[in-house]
Amino acid sequence: MNETRTGSPDSPARIAIIGSGPAGFYTAEHLLKSEDPACEVDLFDRLPTPYGLVRAGVAPDHPKIKSVTRVYERTAARDGFRYFGAVEIGKDVTLEELQQRYHAIVLAYGSSTDRKLGIPGEDLPGSHAATEFVNWYNAHPDFADREFDLSAKRVVVIGNGNVAADVARMLALTGEELAQTDTADHAIEALPSSGIEEIVVLGRRGPAQAAFTNPELRELSEMLEADLIIDAGEAELDSASRDSLDSDDGDPTRRRNVEMIEEFAGREPEGKPKRIVLRFCASPVEIQGDGKVERLVIGKNELTADGDRITARDTGEREELECGLIFRSIGYRGVPMEGVPFDEDRGTISNVEGRVTDPDSGEQVPGLYTVGWIKRGPSGVIGTNKKDAQETADNLLADIGAGKHLETDLADDREATPALLAERKPDAVAFEEWEKIDAAEVANGEPQGRPRVKFTSIPEMLEAAKGS
Repeated sequence: MNETRTGSPDSPARIAIIGSGPAGFYTAEHLLKSEDPACEVDLFDRLPTPYGLVRAGVAPDHPKIKSVTRVYERTAARDGFRYFGAVEIGKDVTLEELQQRYHAIVLAYGSSTDRKLGIPGEDLPGSHAATEFVNWYNAHPDFADREFDLSAKRVVVIGNGNVAADVARMLALTGEELAQTDTADHAIEALPSSGIEEIVVLGRRGPAQAAFTNPELRELSEMLEADLIIDAGEAELDSASRDSLDSDDGDPTRRRNVEMIEEFAGREPEGKPKRIVLRFCASPVEIQGDGKVERLVIGKNELTADGDRITARDTGEREELECGLIFRSIGYRGVPMEGVPFDEDRGTISNVEGRVTDPDSGEQVPGLYTVGWIKRGPSGVIGTNKKDAQETADNLLADIGAGKHLETDLADDREATPALLAERKPDAVAFEEWEKIDAAEVANGEPQGRPRVKFTSIPEMLEAAKGS
């Protein structure tokens, strides 16, 4: 056996992963566990802090979900792993420069923007992407200075998934509940003093098509200071939805959602200070107001069966709903990276089972792979990324084993990247330095009985990272 081949124990394949969320970490774990070919992994993130949406997307009142980071810590402790935080690819280092320094590159940078409604008035002040609000209350440094007019009595959240449920719940939590979490300080100060009395959650289709997970839906019915309101008519199913649920192929999660919605619709409100109202078969048509959001025009839909799919059709019936704040939560969308084939329709990198491909020729782009939301679109839960990462990692390893990888002199030099960053980005954050940030945040939270108090600016993070 040729001991100098790439992937041998003496000459491991060197892999760069761009993005340190769940998809990036799961991919790193699969690669580092491989013995033949053997691999070393360098994980990059543009923020000093790792873990992607586990840190910046999971609701602060769901701490158990965040415990998955312990798995990623074990990956980071493996031989052959390095982390380079606060390094932005395309700005601090180019993709081409990485291609000169690695045998393969995995793009795991997720879906950072949101989908637009595409309706008149969408850009009025008071109309926001739910992702902005989520990042704001989770202390993401890019969003810490955002402002939301929380004086409105009625807020409308457009969407029927877990992010919409999180937004509704965060708007309804009490100050005491928020004070026990790692919610950003600025949000803990602002949210309890809001003027919000009603949160309306709009779904384009019916209860059977709502994308809430069962626990998220149930939590909306258990708020300390908010009644969950569902009109009995809203809970009624059309015949096509009922047939779909009752079939052998009916989704058990959606079936349970419908059962809960029917149960909640039969409850009498308790007269709590706030109301969370679930509406179905309703689409936003226009946002109106004099220089700011003042009302939402809603179109009433009816559901029709289109083969196996149940679609919403506009009936032409309209309703005006007064509101002062609107959050759209209709899905994340990926953004392209220069030099990487991109599918504009899907908002994902062009790929086949994780191998990046040229959409015109169908040929694989040598040495480029993708994983996670930027590979498959924004779907699934955190654990979905594990199987997804396995597929990409298996294909990458098979290619390395077959000698299909990038070949440059620098790729075999493990110090080529640190040397470049010492010149370009001397304050790049190693994993040990992230652990200092982590320890400082936890220490700041202890006097308040909170899991942590997050830093909200990159300079604060860097100062903590370089501290003793």
